[in-house]
Amino acid sequence: MIASVRGEVLDIALDHAVIEAAGVGYRVNATPVTLGALHRGSEARLFTTMIVREDSMTLYGFSDLESKDLFSLLQTVSGVGPRLAMATLAVLEPEALRRALSEGNLTALTRVPGIGKRGAERMVVELRDKVDAVPTTAGVSGAVAANAIRDQIVEALEGLGFPLKQAEQATDSVLAETPGATTSVALRSALSLLGKTR
Repeated sequence: MIASVRGEVLDIALDHAVIEAAGVGYRVNATPVTLGALHRGSEARLFTTMIVREDSMTLYGFSDLESKDLFSLLQTVSGVGPRLAMATLAVLEPEALRRALSEGNLTALTRVPGIGKRGAERMVVELRDKVDAVPTTAGVSGAVAANAIRDQIVEALEGLGFPLKQAEQATDSVLAETPGATTSVALRSALSLLGKTR
């Protein structure tokens, strides 16, 4: 099971991106919102769900865990497969989807291509009580961003030849002192801190 892919974005198409991780290019299906945040040649990390069928193995990628969890939850509704779940997330952002399901807003749900009135009613009935169990990323995004910055700095320091433990300690102390620092500022601070200890 491939739970996430991190690497260079090689290609971006209308419904998927190709991300190279450890020398392998993974074709990851994604929503327009997720694809819009990617840039060719830059590094990206997508949380993924792998769907295995008799004739295919398909990766679906998401920029946050909330979307990934909602994708899985949508497929618990009879008649909703991966394509329809992706279409739903392409039309309705996670917050709008939660609201539509909890308020029973059939008009919002039927805006999704492939979902009629009966399908929307089924989704509301089956998911209304379950959707609140999916954790939101609204409050987590800051922590995710901080972790991403930390990982980048530690990786950069390792690349410069510092031992992992030293790199982590320097990064943690810099981020504790200046929590809002950008990656480049925090990296410079960590380097000067490590320079003093050598």
